[in-house]
Order: sequence, then structure tokens, then C-alpha cells
Amino acid sequence: MANIILTGDRPTGRLHIGHYVGSLRRRVELQNSGLFDRIYIMIADAQALTDNADNPQKVRENILEVALDYLSAGLDPDKVCIFIQSQVSELTELTFFYNNLVTIQRLQRNPTVKSEIQMRGFNADEEADNKAGIPVGFFCYPISQAADITAFKANVVPAGEDQKPMVEQTREIVRKFNSTYGPVLVEPEILLPDSHACQRLPGTDGKAKMSKSLGNCIYLSDSAEEVAAKVKGMFTDPNHLQVSDPGNVEVNTVFTYLDAFCRDEHFEKFASCFVGRKSSFTFHNLDEAKAQYRAGGLGDMMLKNFLTAILNDTLEPIRQRRKELEKNIPYVYEVLRKGSEQACQTAAQTLKEVKAAMKINYFDQGVLDELIAAQTAKYNG
Repeated sequence: MANIILTGDRPTGRLHIGHYVGSLRRRVELQNSGLFDRIYIMIADAQALTDNADNPQKVRENILEVALDYLSAGLDPDKVCIFIQSQVSELTELTFFYNNLVTIQRLQRNPTVKSEIQMRGFNADEEADNKAGIPVGFFCYPISQAADITAFKANVVPAGEDQKPMVEQTREIVRKFNSTYGPVLVEPEILLPDSHACQRLPGTDGKAKMSKSLGNCIYLSDSAEEVAAKVKGMFTDPNHLQVSDPGNVEVNTVFTYLDAFCRDEHFEKFASCFVGRKSSFTFHNLDEAKAQYRAGGLGDMMLKNFLTAILNDTLEPIRQRRKELEKNIPYVYEVLRKGSEQACQTAAQTLKEVKAAMKINYFDQGVLDELIAAQTAKYNG
């Protein structure tokens, strides 16, 4: 069986460093690993429209933002297929067929769906208050996601911890389809980030979710000055009032970010961050810095300066590539056009197999002759 990846993002704006450590960095590593036969990266604009139907221009503009971030971060269109979801009509048809394999009650039990509905302020009973009712498209997007994954027969889905219920629902749909119609679809496995910190990077304010709407993001395209300002205002241990006070690493957002980005070599490269007028430290790894913070004496500003240096060191090549790509927008759209055409070809083959298994391929070559012969014999036998 071929080793195939499907993953992607909703185009709701520029990508932030939570996307980077949660999936984007890993995607670049996977594309360069040589372990996969095909990699499909989807810009999920149809999914974005399920809760932005009244603002299609926003989704349209953000497709380019996401594509620029993809290419800037190192995704190579010669190695991966980057495509726009809405341009692959086969996905919509597969979703329609899969709708019959999932109950409303099962969708209601999906933890990710429940969480997303709550976060967006939808209400199951739109007459109960002034909250908007749940759009059917949004409610059913786990089924749409199953269509996305199975259309390309992906057996690996790199995603964050919050997507586990979605991939599990895809697996259920695959099993139901294959047991009902025949072994056509491939059951996927989720590939989680390497570390807990990367699975869901918190916002700069310490809140569990980094979100554009909450204004607590650091974007891949942020300038060095913007990164510095956002890190300076980052949430730390509220009880670490004096530098000499023992600190709590677990509640300090700066350490969570360091867990995701810091490498041992950074301590030598940015050793000057830990040299001050009143105290100086020499660390060789993050564990040593954590131990010092817990003991007291290590100030939050030293840590923030260190994190700022690491983030800007990581983001500078991405920023520079983006500036070059912004000068050649036709190239970016050509990448998306070619990728969408390639995705259509693959999805069309899967849809053909699905329809054959469901016995709704009436006009395929040879099938119509068999139907005519069988029905002629039945009515004129």
C-alpha cells in the first residue's frame, strides 16, 4: 500500500507559530524524508465557508495568505501537492454519500465539534436566545473531512491532539463504507507532533488556544519588532514577583514556547541574553534554565529576551522567503492551480471506485450493457 499524507488548514488568516510547531514544521520534515509516496496539502476554503458564508471575500483573500506561508516555511510544490479544497468537486460528492453513514447523534458526540460550536457561540436551539443556530455545513464538517482524507487514500494525517476525534470519525466512516460496499477506502492514522508543547501552543496571554480572534498570536510573517513586543507582553508566573522568588515553570508561557522552539545550541548562540548587571548565568540546556527558575534568581525578562532571539532566528528565513514570493504572486496562484488539477485527478479516480462499489456507476463502460441485458431479460424474458 502506498504511503500517503493528507493535511491542511482553514484559510482564516495568516498562519501563526502555533500552526508552525503543530504541523507546518513537521510537514516540511516529512516532505524531505523520502518516506512518503505522495503528500497532499489542502487549503480548506470550503470548510472555512461553513462559518464564514457571509464573508466569502475574507476566505478568498486568506487563501493567498496561507499559500504564501506554506511556501515561505519550506513546502516545495515539486514534492507536495498544494491545492484548494473547493476546486475539487469530487470532495463534495463524496461528502454527500458519506452523510448516509453517520447519524446526527454521532456527530453530536464528537468532542471537537462540540468544542468548536461552543467557541463560535452557535446554539442548537436558535430560538432559545440571540445566538446563531448551527449551520448544517459546519455541523457536518467531520464528514467533509473524511471525504478529504479518503479521496486521496491517505493513510497518515499529521494533526494536533484536538483533531483525534475527527480522524477517528473518518476511520469509522471508512469501516462502515468498506463493510457495506466493499474494500475501497483506506483507514488513516493520525500523526501527532513530537512534543506536548507542540500539540497545542497556548496564546501569548497564557490561554489554552492561540487564536486570531483572541489577538494572542505570533504570526510567521510578523516583523522582528512585532515578535519582540508580543514576547515582552507574554504571560508568566503571576507569583514570580521578585527575581529572587522561586518560579513555577509549568504556568509560565515562556517556558512552554521554549519547550517547542529551544534547542541546546541556542544557549551558546544567545548566551548574552543571560548576562545582566546584577546576575549572569551559563546554561547548556533548557532543563538547567528551568531548575534555576524554580530555585529563584532567574528573571522573566532574561527568558523573554532569550525566547525573542530564538523566535526571530527561526522566523527570519521564513520572512525573507515571503518577501520574495510577494513579488511574484502569479507564481503562487500557478502553484495552486496545478495542485488543484492534480488533486482533481486523484479524487476523481477514488470517486469512480466509490460509485462502482455503491452500484451507481450506471454509464461506465460495460456497465450499461450489462444493465440493459439484465433488465431486458427481466421484462422480456
